[in-house]
Amino acid sequence: MKLCVLMGSADISGGSYVIFEHCLHLLDAGFEVTVVTLDPLPDRPVPWHRALTRLGFASFDAVAGVRFDLALATWWKTVYELHRIDAARYAYFVQSIESWFYPDSDAAVRNLVNATYLLPLPGITEARWIRDHLRLRFGHDYHLVPNGCSKMLYAAAGPCIAPRTPGRLRILVEGPLGVDFKNVARSIALARRAGVGEVWLLTSSPVAAYPGVARVFSQVPAADCAAVYRSCDVLLKLSLVEGMFGPPLEMFHCGGTAIVYDVTGHDEYIVHDDNALVVATGDEAGVLAALHRLHSEPGLLPRLTAAAARTAAAWPDWDATSPGFATALHAIAAAPAALDRDRLRLSTEEMFRQYVRAEQALQAARRPVPWAGLARRGRGLLHGLVRRSPGLVRRLLGWRAMLVEARALPRARTRI
Repeated sequence: MKLCVLMGSADISGGSYVIFEHCLHLLDAGFEVTVVTLDPLPDRPVPWHRALTRLGFASFDAVAGVRFDLALATWWKTVYELHRIDAARYAYFVQSIESWFYPDSDAAVRNLVNATYLLPLPGITEARWIRDHLRLRFGHDYHLVPNGCSKMLYAAAGPCIAPRTPGRLRILVEGPLGVDFKNVARSIALARRAGVGEVWLLTSSPVAAYPGVARVFSQVPAADCAAVYRSCDVLLKLSLVEGMFGPPLEMFHCGGTAIVYDVTGHDEYIVHDDNALVVATGDEAGVLAALHRLHSEPGLLPRLTAAAARTAAAWPDWDATSPGFATALHAIAAAPAALDRDRLRLSTEEMFRQYVRAEQALQAARRPVPWAGLARRGRGLLHGLVRRSPGLVRRLLGWRAMLVEARALPRARTRI
Protein backbone atom coordinates (compact mmCIF):
# COMPACT_ATOMS: atom_id res chain seq x y z
CA MET A 1 0.00 0.00 0.00
CA LYS A 2 1.17 3.50 -0.85
CA LEU A 3 0.53 5.51 2.33
CA CYS A 4 0.95 9.22 3.06
CA VAL A 5 1.02 10.14 6.74
CA LEU A 6 0.33 13.82 7.43
CA MET A 7 1.82 15.14 10.69
CA GLY A 8 2.08 18.56 12.30
CA SER A 9 5.82 18.21 12.85
CA ALA A 10 8.47 15.60 13.56
CA ASP A 11 9.43 17.26 16.85
CA ILE A 12 9.66 15.37 20.14
CA SER A 13 6.22 14.47 21.49
CA GLY A 14 4.31 11.46 22.69
CA GLY A 15 1.95 11.65 19.72
CA SER A 16 4.82 11.69 17.23
CA TYR A 17 6.44 8.75 19.05
CA VAL A 18 3.30 6.64 18.59
CA ILE A 19 3.00 7.57 14.89
CA PHE A 20 6.65 6.75 14.27
CA GLU A 21 6.43 3.35 15.96
CA HIS A 22 3.46 2.38 13.79
CA CYS A 23 5.11 3.76 10.65
CA LEU A 24 8.26 1.71 11.18
CA HIS A 25 6.17 -1.45 11.50
CA LEU A 26 4.23 -0.52 8.34
CA LEU A 27 7.51 -0.03 6.51
CA ASP A 28 8.72 -3.48 7.57
CA ALA A 29 5.33 -4.94 6.58
CA GLY A 30 5.74 -3.76 2.99
CA PHE A 31 3.93 -0.43 3.06
CA GLU A 32 5.43 2.41 1.04
CA VAL A 33 5.31 5.17 3.67
CA THR A 34 5.77 8.88 2.97
CA VAL A 35 5.54 11.38 5.83
CA VAL A 36 4.53 14.98 5.09
CA THR A 37 4.79 17.52 7.91
CA LEU A 38 3.08 20.91 8.12
CA ASP A 39 6.25 22.31 9.69
CA PRO A 40 9.22 21.48 7.44
CA LEU A 41 11.97 19.39 8.98
CA PRO A 42 15.02 21.44 9.95
CA ASP A 43 18.29 20.71 8.15
CA ARG A 44 19.52 18.96 11.29
CA PRO A 45 16.53 17.59 13.20
CA VAL A 46 16.98 16.46 16.79
CA PRO A 47 17.72 12.71 16.36
CA TRP A 48 15.30 11.69 19.06
CA HIS A 49 13.69 8.72 17.27
CA ARG A 50 15.15 6.14 14.92
CA ALA A 51 12.27 6.77 12.48
CA LEU A 52 13.89 10.06 11.51
CA THR A 53 16.61 8.16 9.66
CA ARG A 54 14.43 5.38 8.22
CA LEU A 55 11.23 7.04 7.01
CA GLY A 56 10.89 9.12 3.86
CA PHE A 57 9.91 12.73 4.62
CA ALA A 58 8.56 15.01 1.90
CA SER A 59 6.96 18.42 1.39
CA PHE A 60 3.55 19.08 -0.14
CA ASP A 61 5.26 20.29 -3.29
CA ALA A 62 7.28 17.09 -3.55
CA VAL A 63 4.15 14.89 -3.47
CA ALA A 64 2.01 17.14 -5.66
CA GLY A 65 2.11 14.69 -8.57
CA VAL A 66 1.96 11.50 -6.50
CA ARG A 67 -1.17 9.37 -6.16
CA PHE A 68 -1.48 7.49 -2.84
CA ASP A 69 -3.74 4.61 -1.92
CA LEU A 70 -4.44 6.21 1.47
CA ALA A 71 -3.70 9.53 3.17
CA LEU A 72 -3.86 9.62 6.97
CA ALA A 73 -4.37 12.76 9.07
CA THR A 74 -2.85 12.50 12.55
CA TRP A 75 -3.71 15.88 14.16
CA TRP A 76 -6.73 18.15 13.84
CA LYS A 77 -4.91 20.79 11.79
CA THR A 78 -3.74 18.14 9.33
CA VAL A 79 -7.37 17.34 8.50
CA TYR A 80 -7.70 20.84 7.03
CA GLU A 81 -4.67 20.17 4.80
CA LEU A 82 -5.56 16.58 3.90
CA HIS A 83 -7.12 17.53 0.56
CA ARG A 84 -3.70 18.69 -0.61
CA ILE A 85 -2.73 15.01 -0.84
CA ASP A 86 -4.03 13.09 -3.88
CA ALA A 87 -5.31 9.78 -2.52
CA ALA A 88 -7.94 7.16 -3.26
CA ARG A 89 -8.97 7.06 0.41
CA TYR A 90 -8.64 9.42 3.38
CA ALA A 91 -8.60 8.53 7.08
CA TYR A 92 -7.99 10.01 10.54
CA PHE A 93 -5.81 8.77 13.41
CA VAL A 94 -7.21 10.31 16.60
CA GLN A 95 -4.99 10.21 19.70
CA SER A 96 -7.10 12.50 21.89
CA ILE A 97 -10.14 14.77 21.74
CA GLU A 98 -8.03 17.75 20.77
CA SER A 99 -10.72 20.39 21.22
CA TRP A 100 -10.11 19.90 24.95
CA PHE A 101 -6.60 21.31 24.49
CA TYR A 102 -8.12 24.79 24.24
CA PRO A 103 -9.88 26.84 26.95
CA ASP A 104 -13.62 27.45 26.91
CA SER A 105 -12.96 31.08 26.05
CA ASP A 106 -11.54 29.95 22.69
CA ALA A 107 -14.89 28.47 21.65
CA ALA A 108 -14.44 29.14 17.93
CA VAL A 109 -11.24 27.10 17.79
CA ARG A 110 -12.78 24.33 19.89
CA ASN A 111 -15.63 24.17 17.40
CA LEU A 112 -13.16 24.12 14.52
CA VAL A 113 -11.45 21.09 16.07
CA ASN A 114 -14.72 19.32 16.82
CA ALA A 115 -15.76 19.82 13.20
CA THR A 116 -12.98 17.44 12.13
CA TYR A 117 -14.68 14.63 14.07
CA LEU A 118 -17.93 15.29 12.23
CA LEU A 119 -16.45 14.58 8.83
CA PRO A 120 -17.35 11.11 7.52
CA LEU A 121 -13.75 9.95 7.64
CA PRO A 122 -12.93 6.38 8.71
CA GLY A 123 -10.39 6.27 11.46
CA ILE A 124 -8.25 4.63 14.11
CA THR A 125 -7.80 5.53 17.76
CA GLU A 126 -5.61 4.29 20.60
CA ALA A 127 -7.84 4.29 23.69
CA ARG A 128 -11.24 2.91 24.61
CA TRP A 129 -12.49 6.21 25.97
CA ILE A 130 -11.71 8.00 22.68
CA ARG A 131 -13.42 5.27 20.68
CA ASP A 132 -16.49 5.48 22.91
CA HIS A 133 -16.56 9.29 22.83
CA LEU A 134 -16.36 9.40 19.04
CA ARG A 135 -19.13 6.85 18.78
CA LEU A 136 -21.42 8.59 21.28
CA ARG A 137 -20.85 12.21 20.27
CA PHE A 138 -20.01 11.97 16.59
CA GLY A 139 -21.43 8.67 15.36
CA HIS A 140 -18.12 7.08 14.31
CA ASP A 141 -17.04 3.49 14.71
CA TYR A 142 -13.25 3.80 14.70
CA HIS A 143 -10.77 0.94 14.80
CA LEU A 144 -9.14 0.56 18.22
CA VAL A 145 -5.38 -0.11 18.23
CA PRO A 146 -3.83 0.26 21.72
CA ASN A 147 -0.32 1.64 22.03
CA GLY A 148 2.55 -0.72 22.69
CA CYS A 149 5.65 -0.18 24.79
CA SER A 150 9.17 -0.94 23.65
CA LYS A 151 10.44 -3.74 25.87
CA MET A 152 13.96 -3.34 24.45
CA LEU A 153 14.17 0.28 25.60
CA TYR A 154 12.10 0.28 28.77
CA ALA A 155 13.10 -2.30 31.37
CA ALA A 156 14.04 -2.27 35.05
CA ALA A 157 17.53 -3.61 34.31
CA GLY A 158 19.94 -1.28 32.57
CA PRO A 159 22.02 1.86 32.99
CA CYS A 160 20.81 4.78 35.08
CA ILE A 161 21.93 8.38 35.53
CA ALA A 162 22.34 8.04 39.29
CA PRO A 163 21.32 5.26 41.69
CA ARG A 164 18.24 5.70 43.80
CA THR A 165 18.78 6.52 47.47
CA PRO A 166 16.79 4.33 49.91
CA GLY A 167 14.60 6.42 52.20
CA ARG A 168 14.70 9.53 49.99
CA LEU A 169 12.33 9.97 47.07
CA ARG A 170 13.49 11.10 43.68
CA ILE A 171 10.53 12.64 41.87
CA LEU A 172 10.50 12.91 38.08
CA VAL A 173 8.28 15.46 36.32
CA GLU A 174 7.88 14.89 32.59
CA GLY A 175 6.48 16.98 29.75
CA PRO A 176 6.87 20.18 27.73
CA LEU A 177 6.92 23.56 29.42
CA GLY A 178 4.48 26.24 28.32
CA VAL A 179 1.67 23.84 27.34
CA ASP A 180 -1.19 24.57 29.72
CA PHE A 181 -2.90 21.18 29.67
CA LYS A 182 0.39 19.37 30.34
CA ASN A 183 0.61 21.28 33.66
CA VAL A 184 4.38 20.80 34.00
CA ALA A 185 5.31 24.01 35.81
CA ARG A 186 2.59 23.46 38.40
CA SER A 187 3.71 19.85 38.87
CA ILE A 188 7.23 21.03 39.62
CA ALA A 189 5.89 23.59 42.09
CA LEU A 190 3.90 20.92 43.93
CA ALA A 191 6.85 18.52 44.03
CA ARG A 192 8.99 21.28 45.52
CA ARG A 193 6.33 22.28 48.04
CA ALA A 194 5.98 18.70 49.28
CA GLY A 195 9.64 18.77 50.31
CA VAL A 196 9.94 15.00 50.42
CA GLY A 197 12.66 14.40 47.84
CA GLU A 198 14.77 15.52 44.94
CA VAL A 199 12.99 16.79 41.80
CA TRP A 200 14.15 15.97 38.27
CA LEU A 201 12.67 17.20 34.99
CA LEU A 202 12.50 15.32 31.67
CA THR A 203 11.25 17.67 28.95
CA SER A 204 11.08 18.19 25.21
CA SER A 205 11.53 21.92 25.80
CA PRO A 206 15.00 23.36 25.10
CA VAL A 207 15.95 24.34 28.65
CA ALA A 208 19.22 23.75 30.51
CA ALA A 209 17.98 24.46 34.04
CA TYR A 210 14.79 25.14 36.01
CA PRO A 211 14.39 26.74 39.47
CA GLY A 212 14.23 24.16 42.24
CA VAL A 213 14.98 21.23 39.94
CA ALA A 214 18.13 19.24 40.68
CA ARG A 215 18.60 17.76 37.19
CA VAL A 216 17.08 18.77 33.84
CA PHE A 217 17.07 16.41 30.85
CA SER A 218 16.09 18.32 27.73
CA GLN A 219 15.26 16.85 24.31
CA VAL A 220 16.62 13.45 25.25
CA PRO A 221 16.44 10.76 22.53
CA ALA A 222 13.80 8.11 23.21
CA ALA A 223 16.51 5.47 23.55
CA ASP A 224 18.05 7.36 26.50
CA CYS A 225 14.89 8.13 28.49
CA ALA A 226 14.89 4.78 30.28
CA ALA A 227 18.11 5.68 32.14
CA VAL A 228 16.34 8.74 33.55
CA TYR A 229 13.27 6.70 34.57
CA ARG A 230 15.43 4.06 36.27
CA SER A 231 17.06 6.75 38.38
CA CYS A 232 13.74 7.96 39.86
CA ASP A 233 11.19 6.45 42.22
CA VAL A 234 8.01 8.13 41.09
CA LEU A 235 6.76 9.99 38.02
CA LEU A 236 4.58 12.98 38.87
CA LYS A 237 2.44 13.37 35.74
CA LEU A 238 -0.43 15.82 36.28
CA SER A 239 -1.75 16.38 32.74
CA LEU A 240 -5.26 17.82 32.48
CA VAL A 241 -6.00 16.15 29.11
CA GLU A 242 -4.50 12.96 27.69
CA GLY A 243 -5.29 10.32 25.13
CA MET A 244 -3.45 7.29 26.48
CA PHE A 245 -0.31 8.75 27.96
CA GLY A 246 2.83 6.67 27.72
CA PRO A 247 5.29 8.04 30.33
CA PRO A 248 3.66 6.38 33.38
CA LEU A 249 3.67 3.06 31.52
CA GLU A 250 7.32 3.56 30.59
CA MET A 251 8.06 4.35 34.24
CA PHE A 252 6.31 1.11 35.25
CA HIS A 253 8.61 -0.80 32.90
CA CYS A 254 11.67 0.86 34.46
CA GLY A 255 10.89 -0.11 38.04
CA GLY A 256 9.00 2.94 39.27
CA THR A 257 5.46 4.07 39.96
CA ALA A 258 3.48 7.26 39.29
CA ILE A 259 1.15 9.89 40.73
CA VAL A 260 -1.41 11.05 38.18
CA TYR A 261 -4.68 12.94 37.97
CA ASP A 262 -7.77 10.92 37.03
CA VAL A 263 -7.29 12.30 33.53
CA THR A 264 -8.86 10.76 30.44
CA GLY A 265 -7.06 7.54 29.52
CA HIS A 266 -5.43 6.88 32.87
CA ASP A 267 -7.66 3.88 33.46
CA GLU A 268 -6.26 2.09 30.39
CA TYR A 269 -3.61 0.66 32.73
CA ILE A 270 -3.43 2.64 36.01
CA VAL A 271 -5.25 1.42 39.13
CA HIS A 272 -5.31 3.65 42.20
CA ASP A 273 -3.44 2.35 45.26
CA ASP A 274 -2.46 -0.73 43.29
CA ASN A 275 0.22 0.24 40.75
CA ALA A 276 0.09 4.03 41.23
CA LEU A 277 -1.70 6.80 43.11
CA VAL A 278 -4.57 8.58 41.34
CA VAL A 279 -5.76 12.00 42.48
CA ALA A 280 -8.89 13.88 41.38
CA THR A 281 -8.00 16.33 38.64
CA GLY A 282 -7.12 19.70 40.13
CA ASP A 283 -6.86 18.42 43.71
CA GLU A 284 -3.43 19.82 44.57
CA ALA A 285 -3.84 19.04 48.24
CA GLY A 286 -4.39 15.44 47.19
CA VAL A 287 -1.15 15.50 45.20
CA LEU A 288 0.77 16.74 48.23
CA ALA A 289 -0.86 14.07 50.37
CA ALA A 290 0.11 11.37 47.86
CA LEU A 291 3.74 12.52 47.86
CA HIS A 292 3.78 12.55 51.66
CA ARG A 293 2.30 9.03 51.73
CA LEU A 294 5.13 7.73 49.54
CA HIS A 295 7.62 9.37 51.88
CA SER A 296 6.08 8.37 55.20
CA GLU A 297 4.61 4.89 54.55
CA PRO A 298 7.62 2.55 54.27
CA GLY A 299 5.80 -0.29 52.52
CA LEU A 300 3.84 1.79 50.01
CA LEU A 301 6.48 2.44 47.37
CA PRO A 302 7.63 -1.23 47.14
CA ARG A 303 4.00 -2.37 46.90
CA LEU A 304 3.14 0.07 44.12
CA THR A 305 6.29 -0.63 42.13
CA ALA A 306 5.76 -4.39 42.37
CA ALA A 307 2.24 -4.05 40.97
CA ALA A 308 3.49 -1.60 38.35
CA ALA A 309 6.06 -4.18 37.24
CA ARG A 310 3.28 -6.78 36.85
CA THR A 311 1.29 -4.29 34.74
CA ALA A 312 4.34 -3.68 32.58
CA ALA A 313 5.00 -7.39 32.12
CA ALA A 314 1.47 -7.93 30.86
CA TRP A 315 1.55 -4.95 28.46
CA PRO A 316 2.27 -5.74 24.79
CA ASP A 317 5.25 -4.58 22.76
CA TRP A 318 4.81 -2.55 19.56
CA ASP A 319 5.40 -5.75 17.59
CA ALA A 320 2.16 -7.06 19.08
CA THR A 321 0.03 -3.93 18.60
CA SER A 322 1.21 -2.35 15.33
CA PRO A 323 -0.03 -5.25 13.16
CA GLY A 324 -3.51 -4.15 14.23
CA PHE A 325 -2.76 -0.71 12.82
CA ALA A 326 -1.81 -2.26 9.48
CA THR A 327 -4.97 -4.39 9.50
CA ALA A 328 -7.11 -1.31 10.15
CA LEU A 329 -5.47 0.58 7.27
CA HIS A 330 -6.08 -2.33 4.91
CA ALA A 331 -9.74 -2.44 5.96
CA ILE A 332 -10.12 1.30 5.40
CA ALA A 333 -8.47 1.08 1.98
CA ALA A 334 -10.74 -1.79 0.95
CA ALA A 335 -13.98 -0.02 1.94
CA PRO A 336 -15.85 2.43 -0.30
CA ALA A 337 -14.41 5.95 -0.09
CA ALA A 338 -16.32 8.11 2.39
CA LEU A 339 -14.99 11.37 0.93
CA ASP A 340 -13.28 12.03 -2.36
CA ARG A 341 -10.69 14.77 -2.67
CA ASP A 342 -13.05 17.46 -3.99
CA ARG A 343 -15.69 16.89 -1.34
CA LEU A 344 -13.04 16.85 1.37
CA ARG A 345 -11.72 20.19 0.13
CA LEU A 346 -15.20 21.73 -0.04
CA SER A 347 -16.06 20.42 3.43
CA THR A 348 -12.97 21.71 5.18
CA GLU A 349 -13.13 25.09 3.45
CA GLU A 350 -16.73 25.53 4.56
CA MET A 351 -15.83 24.50 8.09
CA PHE A 352 -13.06 27.06 8.16
CA ARG A 353 -15.36 29.80 6.90
CA GLN A 354 -17.75 28.96 9.74
CA TYR A 355 -14.83 29.32 12.15
CA VAL A 356 -13.92 32.74 10.78
CA ARG A 357 -17.53 33.91 11.15
CA ALA A 358 -17.76 32.58 14.69
CA GLU A 359 -14.42 34.10 15.65
CA GLN A 360 -15.44 37.42 14.14
CA ALA A 361 -18.67 37.39 16.14
CA LEU A 362 -16.86 36.56 19.38
CA GLN A 363 -14.29 39.27 18.83
CA ALA A 364 -16.95 41.81 17.94
CA ALA A 365 -18.76 41.03 21.18
CA ARG A 366 -15.61 41.95 23.10
CA ARG A 367 -14.23 44.84 21.07
CA PRO A 368 -14.04 45.97 17.45
CA VAL A 369 -11.40 44.02 15.56
CA PRO A 370 -10.24 45.01 12.07
CA TRP A 371 -11.02 42.33 9.52
CA ALA A 372 -7.40 42.34 8.38
CA GLY A 373 -6.24 41.32 11.83
CA LEU A 374 -8.77 38.49 11.97
CA ALA A 375 -7.74 37.26 8.55
CA ARG A 376 -4.09 37.23 9.58
CA ARG A 377 -4.92 35.12 12.61
CA GLY A 378 -6.88 32.67 10.47
CA ARG A 379 -4.12 32.37 7.90
CA GLY A 380 -1.52 31.78 10.56
CA LEU A 381 -3.69 29.10 12.19
CA LEU A 382 -4.43 27.03 9.12
CA HIS A 383 -1.80 27.96 6.55
CA GLY A 384 -3.97 30.06 4.28
CA LEU A 385 -6.67 27.46 3.74
CA VAL A 386 -9.58 29.65 2.59
CA ARG A 387 -10.51 29.39 -1.09
CA ARG A 388 -13.70 29.98 -3.07
CA SER A 389 -16.19 27.09 -3.15
CA PRO A 390 -19.99 26.49 -3.13
CA GLY A 391 -21.77 26.60 0.22
CA LEU A 392 -23.56 23.25 -0.02
CA VAL A 393 -21.36 21.23 2.31
CA ARG A 394 -23.14 22.37 5.46
CA ARG A 395 -26.34 20.67 4.28
CA LEU A 396 -24.53 17.53 3.13
CA LEU A 397 -22.75 16.90 6.39
CA GLY A 398 -25.35 18.23 8.81
CA TRP A 399 -22.67 19.25 11.26
CA ARG A 400 -23.44 22.87 12.01
CA ALA A 401 -25.91 22.33 14.84
CA MET A 402 -23.38 20.24 16.73
CA LEU A 403 -20.68 22.89 16.73
CA VAL A 404 -22.08 25.11 19.48
CA GLU A 405 -20.42 24.74 22.88
CA ALA A 406 -22.56 26.92 25.11
CA ARG A 407 -22.39 25.23 28.50
CA ALA A 408 -20.93 27.52 31.17
CA LEU A 409 -19.01 24.82 33.05
CA PRO A 410 -15.43 24.74 34.35
CA ARG A 411 -12.83 23.97 31.71
CA ALA A 412 -12.09 20.45 32.92
CA ARG A 413 -15.79 19.56 32.70
CA THR A 414 -16.78 21.30 29.46
CA ARG A 415 -16.27 18.42 27.10
CA ILE A 416 -18.10 18.10 23.80
